[in-house]
Amino acid sequence: MFKFIHTADIHLDSPLRGLERYEGAPVDEVRGATRRALENLIDLAGEQEVDFVVIAGDLYDGDWKDHNTGLFFVSQMSRLREAGIPVIVISGNHDAANKMTKSLPLPDNVAWLSHKRPQTANIKKLHELGVAVHGRSFGRAAEYDNLARDYPERQSGLFNIGLLHTSLSGAEGHEPYAPCDIDELRRKQYDYWALGHIHNRYVKNNDPPIAYCGNIQGRHIRETDAKGCYVVTVDDGGDIEMHFHALDVFRWGVCQVGVGGAQRTEDVLERFSSELSKLTRKHADMPLAVRVVVTGRSRVHERLVANPVAWTSDIRATALDITNGSVWIEKVKFQTSPTRDLDSATWTDGPIGELLRYVRELRDNEALLLEVSEDIGDLSRKLPVELTTGADALVLDDPDRLREWLDEVQPLLLSRLVEAIDR
Repeated sequence: MFKFIHTADIHLDSPLRGLERYEGAPVDEVRGATRRALENLIDLAGEQEVDFVVIAGDLYDGDWKDHNTGLFFVSQMSRLREAGIPVIVISGNHDAANKMTKSLPLPDNVAWLSHKRPQTANIKKLHELGVAVHGRSFGRAAEYDNLARDYPERQSGLFNIGLLHTSLSGAEGHEPYAPCDIDELRRKQYDYWALGHIHNRYVKNNDPPIAYCGNIQGRHIRETDAKGCYVVTVDDGGDIEMHFHALDVFRWGVCQVGVGGAQRTEDVLERFSSELSKLTRKHADMPLAVRVVVTGRSRVHERLVANPVAWTSDIRATALDITNGSVWIEKVKFQTSPTRDLDSATWTDGPIGELLRYVRELRDNEALLLEVSEDIGDLSRKLPVELTTGADALVLDDPDRLREWLDEVQPLLLSRLVEAIDR
């Protein structure tokens, strides 16, 4: 029997984006979060008495500003060397060979596989365990070749692991790096595929396991919930057990607050308190950055969209009160609608009907959506920096982001129109 850790996308010293620009954000608390998450990984390796560690790309977030990033990694690998634990690493798109101009000598327990051709790690302990680890690093950040195609055939009589940084056949929202498909990986007849690049963990195939472990520390609001690694145990018969272990020290979450049917504005804060309490119990003792999304058809809709800044402040104050400051509200998004039926015949011929039809047309017609974005392209140069940086930066050529903003602005526009008509 043997045991190993499958990790990836460490992004060492990558900043947690979207914090610095907000007053009251826990910047000091989360600075260095990726380092502490890596320390947790090294601690876990010792506690679990693993035999080796594989890192499936993006150890670094690009070239270092100074050598301290590399020195920290070396220090952590030295801890593993003292425990007799070898490490096999490949580069991904963020730390591809052509992006890294700095380097440091690595401890002799670390094998960084070549970007020139697929390699099988030549480590004495792996030979003793009867394990072959095959992999290939990225030579360039934009790696669009199918790297898996040239991976070697399985070595008979050994437990074969494929180490690959890839988006497979194309994951939504990701560049098609090192494209390949599940069937192609299965044909290699390896016993386990340790994948990197996608920051959400999931098992793409069970027999054999073809798995993404996700990253070890969420860095912005699009990387929510627990982050960590897989500890993989292989028994003497070759049966595999995978267990996820959280490593993160700071977590991002989304708090969905349904206000459908709410009659009073007080109901909004009461429902928010209830939902936030559920979220904090789910992530017990973990510092949280939370995005609040308020949805539903309600009589309080007009009051919410009429003064979102004041309501955001009320929600932040409520969070401080019920969590003693352990939760920070990253943003509040109001996606409510009025109780009156704006799709009824009463409105279809007026300005509301015209607005609804135009928004629907924009959502369904990507070419038209991008055409509108080009018309307002100069806007980005006039916006404050907080709208042009971070996870929610204004990106006028991303149709999905543009649709998100349509969803946000539609309720506000409808509310303004209804108020004008009522007057």
